[in-house]
Amino acid sequence: MQLKRYIKEIVEISAPIIMGNLGFIFIGVGDVVVAGRHSTQTLASVSIATAILNCIMMIGIGILSAVAPIISNMRGEGKSPEKYFYPTVKFAFIMSLFISFLIFLSVPLIDCLGYEKELANLVKTYSIITAFSTFGVLLHSSIKDFLQSFEIVLFPNILTVFAVFFNLALNILFVFGYGIIPEMGVAGLALASLVTRYVMGLGLYFYALYRLSIKMHSDHSYYKNLLIIGTPIAFSILIEFVAFNFVTIIMGRVSGLYAAAQNIVCTLTTISFMVPLAIANGVSVKVGYSNGAKNYLDVRRFALSGILMSELFMLCSALIVVSCPNFLIGLFTADSELIKVTVPIVYVLALFQLFDGLQVTLAGIFKGLKDTNIVMIANFISYWLISIPLGTVLAFKYQKNIMGYWYALCLAAIILCTIMLTKLLYKYKQWQKIAPAKNIV
Repeated sequence: MQLKRYIKEIVEISAPIIMGNLGFIFIGVGDVVVAGRHSTQTLASVSIATAILNCIMMIGIGILSAVAPIISNMRGEGKSPEKYFYPTVKFAFIMSLFISFLIFLSVPLIDCLGYEKELANLVKTYSIITAFSTFGVLLHSSIKDFLQSFEIVLFPNILTVFAVFFNLALNILFVFGYGIIPEMGVAGLALASLVTRYVMGLGLYFYALYRLSIKMHSDHSYYKNLLIIGTPIAFSILIEFVAFNFVTIIMGRVSGLYAAAQNIVCTLTTISFMVPLAIANGVSVKVGYSNGAKNYLDVRRFALSGILMSELFMLCSALIVVSCPNFLIGLFTADSELIKVTVPIVYVLALFQLFDGLQVTLAGIFKGLKDTNIVMIANFISYWLISIPLGTVLAFKYQKNIMGYWYALCLAAIILCTIMLTKLLYKYKQWQKIAPAKNIV
């Protein structure tokens, strides 16, 4: 049997997700572009604030990302999981209260990070406003995953594309001001994001009520499963996010220029990352359904198809990045010093992308299998036992600054892929005993 059918099925579910993921990241790109056009100080403050806030937000988003594999496995087992919609929304609300509380706790700590007073005040302003948007973020994330597990992906991602333009319009209006609306700068960026997030969350909520046959239901075991499967996912994401944002925070103490450079590079890599992330999401659903049905031959084929698709795309992306780095950086800033600092990082980024695409696809496969502990362990070893210590030595002892961290981050991605591939090959041998590997391609 050829892999063509499996690739086609992954494309059918992943293509709208790619559109939505790119839309989601372009919301962030809009923030970066508008902030950069307002001032380098605004860009630096937003860069630092999002570095801190993303780490906290990812706890909730990570745990709720367990919704898709749990529901898709239930579907594979022949169950009717629509009844878990309201428990999912309830869980998202509870998580949003917890995440908002953590954000408010983090605000006083910003003064301890050693930033200039004006920069620290801007970071705190952005953080306080963003804390009130948490439920919008988690409502959207949880319902999008819920619908995705039913392979309902078109409308949620069209809504995200609409949000790109909606958020950009609000950014321009609130940041620069118009008519009776005053120029709000950093506060305007945060306010625009807050409004956009609730529009996205409530939009999906009402669409789900319209699309699915939903009944009231309560099942505490569902919450337990979300925590068991979702907590390792959350920590895996958190470990990686904290590693990248640690670089922003630490190098921002050296110079706001480095914080801005890290934000631009991370924005570039995140744009390309959205495609393999969408493929990973599609693979997770397909693997989850096949795993629930105990069809291990399909599990293998969907896994292999997803890996091939992600790596082919990231190879093309890396070639594009190295061919025009000045042009790409110039889209975000006209500051010649910032461009000078950022461009050399792009060449390291190209190699990093190849392994970044592979690791997220592998993580999607393990998520579909409901085996998420390996992803958390591999991330911790790669980033915090190896990459961050090595990057700190290279950055400060050997005077490599931000480039030192990127050398180390690239090494982390390689180690991460090696660990997860080793575990997947072990599982592959187990599947082989159940479903022989002949005719796999």
